[in-house]
Amino acid sequence: MNVPNIRSSALRLAVVTSVGFTACTDAPTAPARLEISPLASRVSPRIHCDPDNAGISLPSGFCAVVVADLVMDGRAAAARHLVVTPSGDIFVAINSPGNRNPSSGIVGLRDTDGDGRADEQSRFSPGLGGSGIAWGEALLYFGANDRVLRFRLPAGRLTPIGEPEVVVSGLPNTGDHISKTVVLADGHQLFVNIGSASNSCQVANRQAQSPGRFPCPDLPVRAGVWMFDARGTNQTQGMGQHYATGLRNMVALDVNPVNGELYGVQHGRDMLFENWPQFFTVEDDAVLPSEEFVRISRGTNNGWPYCYFDDITEHRKVLAPEYGGDGTLTSGSQGINCSSYNQPLATFGAHWAPNGLHFYSGKQFPQRYRGGAFVAFHGGFDRAPLPNEGFNVMFVPMGANGSPSGSAEIFADGFAGSAGPLPATALHRPVGVTEGGDGSLYVSDDRGGRIYRIVYVGN
Repeated sequence: MNVPNIRSSALRLAVVTSVGFTACTDAPTAPARLEISPLASRVSPRIHCDPDNAGISLPSGFCAVVVADLVMDGRAAAARHLVVTPSGDIFVAINSPGNRNPSSGIVGLRDTDGDGRADEQSRFSPGLGGSGIAWGEALLYFGANDRVLRFRLPAGRLTPIGEPEVVVSGLPNTGDHISKTVVLADGHQLFVNIGSASNSCQVANRQAQSPGRFPCPDLPVRAGVWMFDARGTNQTQGMGQHYATGLRNMVALDVNPVNGELYGVQHGRDMLFENWPQFFTVEDDAVLPSEEFVRISRGTNNGWPYCYFDDITEHRKVLAPEYGGDGTLTSGSQGINCSSYNQPLATFGAHWAPNGLHFYSGKQFPQRYRGGAFVAFHGGFDRAPLPNEGFNVMFVPMGANGSPSGSAEIFADGFAGSAGPLPATALHRPVGVTEGGDGSLYVSDDRGGRIYRIVYVGN
C-alpha cells in the first residue's frame, strides 16, 4: 500500500488554524465552480491531482486530490458523513464517539480558486458532534447521537443564519451503536437510523453463553430506520414512523434516485467464536457474518438479532446461536424462520464495517459507473487470526430494476496506508461518500481527518 504524502502547504496550515475567521462573514466569497468538460474526459487544468493520488489506488483514468486534512481540538478530526452543495461548498459532520463531543460538530469547506483544495473554512454546532448530515433546499440537517438539527444555509453562505431548529430529539444514544445517519428524500421525508444497543440482544451483552432475549426488547425502539417529517420541529421518536426493523446498525444509508427506494449496508454481528466456541471456530468468527447490502422497503424486517447471513458456507440466513442456532439451522423453537426475513441483494466481507453509501447520478464518471452504488468501508477489527480487511470504497453496478447488475469491485483502496496490525496502525479509515454537482466523488476519513476528492481525467 502507498503511504499518503504528508504535505505542509499553506492549505494545510490554513485548515489546521483559523481560516474560519474569514469564512464566517455575512458576505462570503462566491465559490469557484469547477470546469469539468461536457464529455467528462478531463477536468480543468486548474485541478491538479496529488502525484500519489493522495496515497490511494484507483482504476485507470481516475485521480485524487486532498481537499483538506481537518484538525479538531488539537488532533485529526473524526470526519464522518459529508455533503456538497450546488455551489460546491462541503459540509462535514465531526463525530462524538461515546458522546464525547468536539468543540465544533460541523466544518464547512470552500475552494475559492478552483484548484480542488479548500482554502476557506467555517465551524459551527459548538459542543455538539455527530455522524449524519444531509442537504436540501438551503437547509442542512445534522444527525447528532440523540437528535436531528436543521440549519438555515442560503446559497453562498458557509455559516448558517441564526440558531438551528430541533427536528427531532430524545433519540436513544446508549449502548453499542449510537451514531445517527440522516437521509433526506423529496424534501419532506427524513430517514434516521437508530442502531441496536447490543451485539445480539443477549441477556448479558457480549458475554459467553448468554442467551438471546425473546422477543428482543430493542426492536420496538432501536435496530431500525424511522421516518420523520423533514419540515417538522420538536418531534419525538414516537411521532415518527417506524419504517423498517431488524437492522443491527445501518450507518450506510441512501435513497436510490432511479426508483426512489431506500437502501443500506448493515454491520453484521460479532463474537460467534468468543461466545459460542462449541459451534464456531475462530476462523468462522472472522468470515461468516456478512455485511448485507439490502433494499429497505416500508415494513421490512431484516431479521436481527434472530438471524445472520452466512455467505461462506451456508449462503443463506441462519439462526443465531443465542436463539438455538448451530451455524446450520435456519428455524428455531420460538417460531423464528430466517428465510422469511428480508434477504440481501449482495454481501461483503465480515467485519468490514460499512459506514457510507451513495448512488452515483453524475455524468463525469464513465457510463458503467452511472446509477451504481459506492460503499465506504471503515475497516475491520474482529477478524483475528485473519488480517483485518475493508478500509476501502467498493463499487456495485446497479440495474434499472434496482438490483445489482454485476459483482462488487474495489474502486478505491490503500486508505489504511499500513500493512498492519490494523486498524491500530491505519492512517485513514473511510466513512462518508458523496457526490459533487460536477460528478466528482468525495470520501471522508475519521482517522486522519482527510477529505478526498476523486475525479475522472481519462486515459
